[in-house]
Amino acid sequence: MSNSMYAVTVPPIIHSLTNLRVILEKAASHAEAKKIDPSVLVHARLYSDMFPLSRQVQIPTDVAKGAVSRLAGLEPPKYDDNESTFAELLARIDKTIALLKSFKAEQIDETEGKIIVLLMHDKTVEFKGLAYSQWQTHR
Repeated sequence: MSNSMYAVTVPPIIHSLTNLRVILEKAASHAEAKKIDPSVLVHARLYSDMFPLSRQVQIPTDVAKGAVSRLAGLEPPKYDDNESTFAELLARIDKTIALLKSFKAEQIDETEGKIIVLLMHDKTVEFKGLAYSQWQTHR
């Protein structure tokens, strides 16, 4: 018996977002313990051409809500991308996990062959559901 599309997408994504949440909680605790202004960490970049931490959290939540919503045949909800504190980033993760938990297996299962069309930069890209879910969950 093969795994359902729901089983290979939603639970692993929730698991990854939960791990990200734990990392952010540790960063917030570290900032507090070391008397570091938390905004310094939230806006920090590991390297000059990288996005700041806030964007590094926004991207996987966007990918998560987009992947599952599209597989279910729904338009992904839009988030404002204006988080500037650990509390706001944690709330964004929580909101995304709650959204993912609201989907039922019946909405996602049997979408392996569903065509997903994305506008990426200046071109349109098509994926079949299984390839799309794998591409989204391994980015």
